[in-house]
Amino acid sequence: MTRNQPHFLECESFPDLKRRHFLQKTALGAAAMAVSGWPSDTRSAVGETAPQTLPETIVKLLYDSMTEQQRAEVCFGWDYIDPRRGLLRTRVSNNWNVTDPEINSGFYTDDQRAMIREIFEGIVHPDWHARIDKQLDDDAGGFGESQSIAIFGEPGESKFEFVMTGRHMTLRCDGNSADHVAFGGPIFYGHAAEDFHEESHHPGNVFWEQGLAANSVYQMLDGRQRQLAEVARSPDEGRVGFRGQQEKPGIPVSELSPDQRDHVQGVLHKLIEPYRQSDRDEVVACLDAQGGLDQCHLMFYTDNDIGDDRVWDNWRLEGPAFVWHFRGSPHVHVWVNVADDPSVKLNAHG
Repeated sequence: MTRNQPHFLECESFPDLKRRHFLQKTALGAAAMAVSGWPSDTRSAVGETAPQTLPETIVKLLYDSMTEQQRAEVCFGWDYIDPRRGLLRTRVSNNWNVTDPEINSGFYTDDQRAMIREIFEGIVHPDWHARIDKQLDDDAGGFGESQSIAIFGEPGESKFEFVMTGRHMTLRCDGNSADHVAFGGPIFYGHAAEDFHEESHHPGNVFWEQGLAANSVYQMLDGRQRQLAEVARSPDEGRVGFRGQQEKPGIPVSELSPDQRDHVQGVLHKLIEPYRQSDRDEVVACLDAQGGLDQCHLMFYTDNDIGDDRVWDNWRLEGPAFVWHFRGSPHVHVWVNVADDPSVKLNAHG
């Protein structure tokens, strides 16, 4: 496999699962229906794959399959406080492991590794599976090679959350257990497609199209609007805590023309595109609770402009309890923190 080729569940990261995968998916689907309360005789009515689209049900199956030794390593109480890292469930960083055992380390059985993959595929929109696999190939040697997981709470009995972390990844699956927040809490994604220091057009970067979408809005701005939107200095990338109604730099979306606001709406759609529909809906609901995009500011950071081409690599869309910070220099890091209330605290580490 070359550096830029995506791999899938049947490939070398899961060496013994190719023949078993279809049967296992069928078994997981049947078990998922039992966990989620779907009667078995409704399968033809709702479609074979409907229960498999609920990764929370697979989290329950994964949890139930674990030995006591495994649970001791990767399962925690809902509000577990790590002595060094604080409230571990809500932590976000650009490169970290929530627990020590890596997915492909031998700590998990083949069945458990397949379930972890199923959870991942349920969180990520199907159109993005290959692209995220490319990112993982480029940044971490493939799915499972350096990522780790944790489960907080007890699935099926109380609040619970599944967290997957690694280089350029913090993903969550919470079944709406976490109050007031989208995605179950802050998330992170990124990509260094070819080199640590990317070229100005970010060749091969699966997330740069988000940057192009934002810059298309900048191109629509007139001179006065650009003066408002341009910010001279990028903040520390991990500073994505909520500022509520505090004054913010950048141009208020409310001051844009209708066609410009439509393009900002398009940027939002592009940002949430990689995730499953329920998470997309949750982001929109949280944003609506704050007054929508009209309560947001759009800012383009003029320092660290790769190639000095005024196609801004670093930019941010921010509202009272909405931060989507895109750092494209020297390569893409994106920090996301979305809630329906700005009082929600952040546990971030850059």
